[in-house]
Amino acid sequence: MAEYEAVIGLEVHAQLKTRSKIFCGCSTEFGGEPNSRTCPVCLGHPGALPVLNAAAVELAVRAALALGCSVSARSTFARKNYFYPDLPKGYQISQYEDPLATGGGVVIETGEGPLRIGLERFHLEEDAGKSVHDGMPDSDRASYVDLNRAGVPLVEIVSKPDLRAAGHAALFLERLRTTFRYLEVCDGNMEEGSLRCDANVSLRLAGEEALGTRTELKNLNSFRNLERALEHEIERQKAVLDSGGRVAQQTVLWDASAGKTRPMRGKEEAEDYRYFPEPDLPPLVLEAEEIERIRLAIPELPAERKQRFVARYALSADDAHQLTLDRGTADYFEEVARLSGNPRSAAAFVLNDLWRELKASRRDSSDVPLPAAHLAALVGLVDSGALSHSAARGLFGELYRTGVPPGELVESRGLSQLSDETLLRDLVRRVVEAHPEHVERYRAGKSGLFGFLVGEIMKASGGRANPGTVGDLLREILG
Repeated sequence: MAEYEAVIGLEVHAQLKTRSKIFCGCSTEFGGEPNSRTCPVCLGHPGALPVLNAAAVELAVRAALALGCSVSARSTFARKNYFYPDLPKGYQISQYEDPLATGGGVVIETGEGPLRIGLERFHLEEDAGKSVHDGMPDSDRASYVDLNRAGVPLVEIVSKPDLRAAGHAALFLERLRTTFRYLEVCDGNMEEGSLRCDANVSLRLAGEEALGTRTELKNLNSFRNLERALEHEIERQKAVLDSGGRVAQQTVLWDASAGKTRPMRGKEEAEDYRYFPEPDLPPLVLEAEEIERIRLAIPELPAERKQRFVARYALSADDAHQLTLDRGTADYFEEVARLSGNPRSAAAFVLNDLWRELKASRRDSSDVPLPAAHLAALVGLVDSGALSHSAARGLFGELYRTGVPPGELVESRGLSQLSDETLLRDLVRRVVEAHPEHVERYRAGKSGLFGFLVGEIMKASGGRANPGTVGDLLREILG
């Protein structure tokens, strides 16, 4: 790739978290019997008129402002005309000439440092339905259409062609998803289609300004698939150019199981959609006071929260990044840190033990069964010396599953830490006497054996001995 440079731009569709569709009152809930969440408006019956969902507008404005976009005081809707079986009206209501917002950008952290990806436009539109080609008894000879998604509110975010690497494109999409989940404007569930992405990619000779012929990648339903598809398409285009051929402007589908792209159709241009103003919807007019009200309600976003966690809690940048990937996790951590007074220990338990249990029980941060106060109490027991760290970690799974306060569990299991020097001194002497060869080698300079002896003492105490006290007594006895 030394002689070529990849130029990548993304088009991201995010479903807004409204209870009803963008132009009618039908439910947006995922699933349900096919074609059960439809009405004359979203089916495009003659005479049915759309009415804009105010909640969708507010969520879209919130997202646009958080991305640094300039929100338009006046935006308009248009009909995007194309034929497809799952588009019942024969057109999609979208925005074209006057989008909801323009400008803005997303900053990603790369190995070379921060990289800002500019945004071209940000607009509202309705979703189409879904064609079902597999899984039916007669899928070998027929396809089905489910229109439950038709009319679901979307925002489309079009990036500038500022991306140069497949991995950076995946980071861009991940940052968008995290931001939208923080704002509670989109649940970001890529498996259910709440967040979808198309990618445009072309190659040009390094140092040139003119863009090469682009292809559009479809069917990208995960960060990994986005990265894999772009890597494959870049290599495919390179092979075409190296052989003296010309890249065809087309839309290609990503086949994740085969690990390659395949042509779908010729790439459309804007004029192919015959955009014209939507006659049944007036312009969307937003007062400056309303835009400012929404701006002031925007919560602290992941990048700012990460910086605050590093500065306030003395966490590593990596730990702060992991904790702020999800708003629920960040909120939970802060509550444990506040109640325990030990943010670094709180972070360790959340990132290691809590995440392990959440994954095993198939829960997420919105459904944590372990109260923050209980985890804070566990941290306090370790800090006070009443419980060893290893015993606390061993107890974590039971705390998570039962909801019993940690103090009660420690007492009932007889796990309270031994700190009595008289008892521990006797225990240390017995272990030293039981391992004369190790003691002799330690005194001869094999300092690594100190850890072995501490481990044997901890084992003999059933994990209850205070490690600090054990270390001090062992050093004293070994001279």
